[in-house]
Amino acid sequence: MPIVSLLPSATEIVCALGLGEQLVGVTHECDFPSGIGEKPHLTASRISRENMTSLEIDHAVRAQLDGHGSIYDLNVNLLADLKPDLIITQELCEVCAVSYSTVTKAARMYAAEAQVVSLEPHTVSDVLENIRLIASITSVENRGIELTEELAKRFEALTEKAKSENPVRTFMLEWLEPPFSPGHWVPEQVTAAGGIPLLGRVGEKSVPTDYRVISDLAPETMVFIPCGYYTEDILRQIPDTRFPENWRNIPAFIEERVWALDATSYFSRPGPRIIDGAEILAKILHPGVFGEPNPSEAVRIQKSLFNFSK
Repeated sequence: MPIVSLLPSATEIVCALGLGEQLVGVTHECDFPSGIGEKPHLTASRISRENMTSLEIDHAVRAQLDGHGSIYDLNVNLLADLKPDLIITQELCEVCAVSYSTVTKAARMYAAEAQVVSLEPHTVSDVLENIRLIASITSVENRGIELTEELAKRFEALTEKAKSENPVRTFMLEWLEPPFSPGHWVPEQVTAAGGIPLLGRVGEKSVPTDYRVISDLAPETMVFIPCGYYTEDILRQIPDTRFPENWRNIPAFIEERVWALDATSYFSRPGPRIIDGAEILAKILHPGVFGEPNPSEAVRIQKSLFNFSK
C-alpha cells in the first residue's frame, strides 16, 4: 500500500508500525526516524521560520490565515506521480499542516483512488486510537495493539510512580511571543509526570495568554515548548524575546527551574513520542525519583539568556 503522509506525527506512527518502506511521500518537516527526510517532499512552507522571531512568525501566520490563505504549498503534480492508496492528513490545526480542504480537493483531482484519512487527536487516548486506526487501515492490527498497549503501560506506570511525590505547579509555555498556554494532551503529560498543569485544559486548544497571568500563577517550574521548536531553536529565540521584569520573581526563576525541551519531538507531534515527553518531564519535576534529564533530553535555561524589560 503506497502511503503519503502529510503530517510529521503520522509519519512517525506509520514508521512505528513497521511500514516505513510503504511511505512514498512525506512533508518537508518529517525528520523522524532517521533517514525519513530522504523521501519525496510533498509540502513546502511559505514562511521562513529560521530567521524570524516568534513574534514575527506569529504575525506572518496570522496574516496568511486571516486572508483565508495557507502557510503551506502542496505539490499536486508529485502527488499524482506517487499514486498513493492512502493519504494521511489532519483537520486539527491549519498552522501544523496543509489544510484538510486543500488535501481533499487535491486528492479528488490528482489521486482519485486514494483513501484520505484525517487524524483528530485531542488527548493521549486519542493518539493511541489514531495509531490503532492506521494499523487497521494498513492491515497490521496486531502490531497496532502491541504498540498502543506498550505505550499505555508506560504512561500508566509513570503516572503511578509520580503519585508518590508532591505535585509541582508547572507552566508549559507553548509559544514565546505572544505567550500561549498548553492545550490538548500536554496537561495530561504534566499530570502523569507529577505536576499540576497551570492554565491548560485537557483536550482543548492552546490559547494566547498574558505574561502577567503567568507570573500571577507563580509556577514552581516552567518548561518552554514552543510549538514546532527544537531545543536549539528555543535557546536561540529567547534573547530576542522581551520578558517582563517581574518574571524575575516567579518561583521557577528564583529557584532556577526553567527548562527548554524539544517540543517538536515530544510535545507538538501527537505520536508515540509524547510518552517519551512525559517521561522526560518527570525527570525535570522529580529528579530524585526519576533521575536527572541528560542534555539531549532537556536543558536548564540560564537566567543570563533572558532579556527582561522594565
